[in-house]
Amino acid sequence: MNKPSHYLLLFLKGAAMGAADVVPGVSGGTIAFISGIYVELIDTIKSLNLRALKVLRAEGFAAAWAYINGKFLVTLLTGILASLFSLAKLMQYLLVAHPLPLWSFFTGLIVGSVIYLMRQHPPQRMAEKWLFLLGVVIAYGISIAPSVTLQGDHLTMFLAGSIALCAMILPGISGSFILVLLGLYPVFIGAIVNFQLDILAVFALGGVMGLMAFSRLLSWLLEHYQTAVIATMCGFLVGSLNIIWPWKQAIESVTSHSGKTLVLASQNLLPHQFAQLGGQDPQTVVCVMTFLLGLILVVGLEYIGHKYSTKIVQAS
Repeated sequence: MNKPSHYLLLFLKGAAMGAADVVPGVSGGTIAFISGIYVELIDTIKSLNLRALKVLRAEGFAAAWAYINGKFLVTLLTGILASLFSLAKLMQYLLVAHPLPLWSFFTGLIVGSVIYLMRQHPPQRMAEKWLFLLGVVIAYGISIAPSVTLQGDHLTMFLAGSIALCAMILPGISGSFILVLLGLYPVFIGAIVNFQLDILAVFALGGVMGLMAFSRLLSWLLEHYQTAVIATMCGFLVGSLNIIWPWKQAIESVTSHSGKTLVLASQNLLPHQFAQLGGQDPQTVVCVMTFLLGLILVVGLEYIGHKYSTKIVQAS
């Protein structure tokens, strides 16, 4: 039986996922991946199927609750929702008031996570190394892809929902960024603001159906080709660093229905170029410190976890 501390930690991981979902370019899947709950999350999503309904009818609520890993799911969702209504405000404040140190911190987290994952599951075969490079290329390609403009009809929003929600559970790929590339982000935000239930319903339906199918594929791949999948996802994380590079110049932007400025295209700058272009302080020293903080946080937790598990083994 899991202790209360286990569920508290799971709640905090959900809160981190919720906070990440409001940050453009960072996905909740990234947080799930680097916090060690990714496989369980995918398996839990996969369990939400017709068989769960059959278990409910044949064996009762308790059996169905265990089948869908209900405690894990509810605790994680509670953390995500709590974050969206609380920590998300802090994230939005930091994005406006201190964007450069915040993006540097995220960069350190991702670099530390790649180091940790590659040490845990080092790619041995040449095919796994090529998959890592493929992941880098795909994520980087998505980050520099030009945005298009699609009509926000029901079929388009259904397809967009299936793609965006699948992207949200992939480390390194943001579902909201996919909507930006498709030119449907303003449509989606407008549907929320104007409470267009038909648009939101078809978007959600597409997302649920896409997520159900994609989670099964991911679960099967992780079960049979774990190292190859993790190598590919590490590639996604490395490729996504282009999105969260702190010093940027906006090239193209639009104003959404909610009045927020949405950057459609940007280019990365070096700190001194950033200072020369806008006359702003690049905060290089602070950014390096927050980068190291993120890096040390992940690598340090790995070290502590390894020492703790070693002591348990020796004691037994």
